[in-house]
Amino acid sequence: MKIVTFNVNGVRARMDTLIEWLKDTNPDVVALQEIKIQDVDFPRTIFEKLGYNCYLNGQKSFNGVAILTKGEAKLSSKVLPGNNDDQQARFIEVYYKRKRFMCIYLPNGNPKDTEKFVYKLEWMDRLVEYCNEALKSEEEIIVLGDFNVIPQYDDCMSPKQWAKDALFDSEVRTKFHYLLNLGYLDAIRILDNSNSIYTQWDYRDRAWEENNGVRIDHILLSPTAADNLEDSWIESTLRSHAKPSDHVPVWVLLGDK
Repeated sequence: MKIVTFNVNGVRARMDTLIEWLKDTNPDVVALQEIKIQDVDFPRTIFEKLGYNCYLNGQKSFNGVAILTKGEAKLSSKVLPGNNDDQQARFIEVYYKRKRFMCIYLPNGNPKDTEKFVYKLEWMDRLVEYCNEALKSEEEIIVLGDFNVIPQYDDCMSPKQWAKDALFDSEVRTKFHYLLNLGYLDAIRILDNSNSIYTQWDYRDRAWEENNGVRIDHILLSPTAADNLEDSWIESTLRSHAKPSDHVPVWVLLGDK
């Protein structure tokens, strides 16, 4: 099963790229973040013509997540439990072919001296609790999306540049590693320990041209899903296309044992 996560930074702005990319790559499951569109306005029929069922948690102009599946899935939840006042569209979960998919768009958290950072830490605590509880099911669980976390020094070109940023904050990185300590596998790092494997490059300051990127888009696998991991990779070539997202797709290939 080919599974991919992609922060598109606005589905309307990326439609031409998205359609051609899906035709070329034909993934079975697509997790999208920052779709920046309400459910009612999502161009569902265009994706349905490509064979996808669309499961959406949209929001006007901001945030928004979606999961597309080749065939029918079961929508499980659009809410990350633990905060009934949270109205931001950052989470969606579906079951598809005996696998459980959680697509997330974790808060950025900047500036650190504001409520945005408090919200990020609180959101991560809820995610850790939910993912810990999910492991008890012994299901194949895939948690994927834009985590807005640079997990380790090798995941950015210049750690000093990010020292005061919420993406590289020590408490944020610790909470991310809680997920790994629970038993989830970082599907990219387990197969590639090299430097300079990034998933996002800022539009400013020639970040792409100078490869000043960060790895903040991740796919985490529960132990039962990790047993079926055959391959993982980052598709960086899309960043050089016309009108690109600042993020690129991250892939895993899972077999069935």
